[in-house]
This record gives sequence, structure tokens and C-alpha cells, in this order.
Amino acid sequence: MALRRTLIAFVLAALAVTLAPTSAGAHGSDQPHPLIIGHRGAAGYLPDHTLPGYALAIRLGADFIEPDLVSTKDGYLIARHEPNITATTDVAQHPEFADRKRTVVIDGGAPEEGWFASDFTLAEIRTLRAVQPLTDRPAQFNGRFRIPTFDEVIALAKRYSKRYHRTIGIYPETKHPTYHKSIGLPLERTLVKTLDRAGLNKRRSPVFIQSFEQSNLKRLNKMTSVRLVQLIDANDIKADGSLDYTAPFDRPYDWTASGRPELLARTFGYLTTNAGLDEVASYADGIGPWKPYIISTAAVDINGNGQVGDENGDGLVNEGDRKVLPATDLVQRAHARGLLVHPYTFRNEQKRLAFDYGGNPVNEYLRFYEAGVDGLFSDFADTAFAARDLFWLQTWGSPDEDG
Repeated sequence: MALRRTLIAFVLAALAVTLAPTSAGAHGSDQPHPLIIGHRGAAGYLPDHTLPGYALAIRLGADFIEPDLVSTKDGYLIARHEPNITATTDVAQHPEFADRKRTVVIDGGAPEEGWFASDFTLAEIRTLRAVQPLTDRPAQFNGRFRIPTFDEVIALAKRYSKRYHRTIGIYPETKHPTYHKSIGLPLERTLVKTLDRAGLNKRRSPVFIQSFEQSNLKRLNKMTSVRLVQLIDANDIKADGSLDYTAPFDRPYDWTASGRPELLARTFGYLTTNAGLDEVASYADGIGPWKPYIISTAAVDINGNGQVGDENGDGLVNEGDRKVLPATDLVQRAHARGLLVHPYTFRNEQKRLAFDYGGNPVNEYLRFYEAGVDGLFSDFADTAFAARDLFWLQTWGSPDEDG
């Protein structure tokens, strides 16, 4: 019976995708709107950046899968969240690599001790297995799945596109491109060559390349016609809902590394101003802002006890105690410049959901869909998928609503 329910659910999901409203001009010929981007695969369920994780994200409704790209010593692009692979692999359990442990400073941040992808050949990386980096997420799959190359992620997307008769896109991120360039392993040309081999180095290919660094995207703009997305970060959210720009999350690192006074005077926030959006539109096709740039939250006295703190009474003070603020006009201003808007990152855990969402992550997705985003990054593609169906129902109704 359980198997039958599962099969029915997958059939209904496939039908929903097939019948979904599309935005051909923005995303491609058969891709729904807004897009669901499987953040690091299905990171809420399986270790980040594994082929089973990407496959699960697709089965759960993701339209695109997102591999973060770093380089091996011998120049292969692999899917890892950071050059430091300590928290996302079982490398610490490999005594043969004990002497590779070292301390590195990346992008002007605090010194990091660990093992770094650029110190390993691809053959050595293939002996490692992925682990879940977050302690509050399932760990039973630790050590089960190997580390995929970018080529393997592309091959999986193509295979599942054929299997489910729908386009599965790829959304690679160039991780720390200035750092990779400084160690003699620049990412851009290898990335473009990989897309070339796969027949995906075309404007209408189901590909977005994203980066937090501006110069990286400007170089790519001259090397490829695929769509580019400028990521926009910050350090934290202040009590009033405004954003904090403490280093090293104050600005794109290439701005800091340039030493140019006019760039050092800016923060990531500049990219959300009208002048910044005009600049982005000259080399990219969209922005990927941290979601508080669109809908932020504030620490206020929600329960009326005269204090600001544990508003939901769970004994903790976190995002669950903050009030949702009205949406900004960032989406509208970006759209006015022809830019797509794909915010990040949506998660299901209660401690990551603002008070107003009532513990239901669907309510957060609905707020952002209603704000007009063109897609979003989710650790839980199934929740994003269900919320999108509800959004379509409340916006356009159902062809079967009369029975």
C-alpha cells in the first residue's frame, strides 16, 4: 500500500510539472515558473553534492540542480561546497592523507585548518566519501556516496531529463574564483570547456552560472553566452531587519583584493541599489540575493511580555522568534532592468523559520512566490514544489476545481 501511494505521488508530481505554467522567455522552452533549484542537491535529506542527492532533488521536483565547483590539484572540477573538504567528506578518517592537513586563509577570512581539494588529485578524491556537514540533519548516509565531478553531474541531469521527459538544468557556482586563480587553478576556462563538451555552451542551454565575485562573472561574460547570476551576500540580519556587512561577508572578495578605493567603499548592498543593478545588468542575467534582501525579519516583542527574546516559548532565541517584515521592492527593480531574481536558501527546520510562518515552511515559500521571484534555492525541493502548486492554485485556480 505504501509503495502504491509513493507511485501515485510520483505520477502526480510528473503531471504537475508537465502541466505547469511556464516562462519560456526567462528560463527555457519547458521549464516551470518560478524555478525550484535543488540547493547542493537534496541537502535537507542527504549529504551535500552527491549524485544520489542530485537525483533525489530531481525526483522531488527540482527544475535545476546546483553543484558548487572547486578544483582538484590536477585541474578537475568537483562538486564541493568549499575548497576545505574537512566538514563535507570523510578525509579525516584516511590516515594516508594525515600529512595533507594544513592551515589556509581563504578570501581574507579566519585561518582554516583542514584538508583542501587543491592538494588532492582526482584519483585521490575518488577514495573519499561525502558526509553531512550539519549536525541537525540525517547522518545515516555518511560515508556512502563518493564525490562527483562536474561532468558526472551534467551527465546525471541529462539522464534524468530523458527519464522524466522534462528539462533538468544545472546551476554551477564558481567557489572562491580569486583564491583558485591565486593558486594557479582558475575555474573559468575549465568550466566553459566542460559545458562545450556537453553541448551546453549556448544561450538557450538549461544552465545558469553563479558567483559572489563580480570580476569572475565579467570574465565569463566574454567566454560564454550561457546565463550568469550575480550572488549577493551579507554577514547577518540586525535586530531591526537591516543587513550587517561585517567582513569577510561585507563585499565580493575580488573587490577587496583589488585594493581599489571605489570598490572598498562598497558593500554587497550596493548591488541591490539602482546603480548596482544597472551595473549587474551589463554583464549578467540575474541576481541571487540572500533572501532577507527581499523579505527580512526583525527582533521585536511579539508575545507582548515587554521583552525581546524567546517569543515562541521554546527556550531558544533564533529565527523562530523574529517577525516577518513587508517585502522590499528589489524584485520589481531588478525586473525593470531585465534581471531574473533567484533568492537563497530555503530550509524546513523550525529554528530557521520566522515566527509568522507558524512552523510551516510552505508559508515562507508562498510569501516569496507572491513577491514575484523567478526561482529559489531550496534544501527541500519537495516542500518548494508543494508550495509552488499551492501558489498556482491561489493565482490561477485549478482546471479540475469544478469536479
